[in-house]
Amino acid sequence: MELSELSAILKALGNELRLKIFLMLKDQKLCGYHILDKLNISQPTLSHHMKILCECGIVVAEKDWKWIYYSQNTAKIKEVEYLLSNMG
Repeated sequence: MELSELSAILKALGNELRLKIFLMLKDQKLCGYHILDKLNISQPTLSHHMKILCECGIVVAEKDWKWIYYSQNTAKIKEVEYLLSNMG
């Protein structure tokens, strides 16, 4: 993993709302509707933040008919953990 990729991930998680969303996805897959309901935010706001989380690779989006389900990308998270624990 390049440092620029790690930086993008850390930047994405540096936003409080994105961090909340990311933590909500721990050990579960959630539909965008359920995330909206739990956070009381607008759909465009959720879309913006989900785009950032997906683009940096720590969240995966899966479309099922008209719904999109989000989950953590465990492989990418393990890469980040490994890199952070072996820096320095």
